[in-house]
Amino acid sequence: MSESNPNRRRKTTRRQIAIDQPQWDRLETLVGDRRRSEVIRSLVDWYLREPGAKLPERPARQD
Repeated sequence: MSESNPNRRRKTTRRQIAIDQPQWDRLETLVGDRRRSEVIRSLVDWYLREPGAKLPERPARQD
């Protein structure tokens, strides 16, 4: 694994989660492909009550 690998820099392990495709697609539309993981990590930190953790800001509702 090279030092340029972002997972190595963050010292995280890749995990698989099951999310319905339409929800995954909507999340990508709202936050972009590269921010989905960031949003999920923020939610986990908040749920676990990590010090300083806050819910990620939600974009305006799109109906």
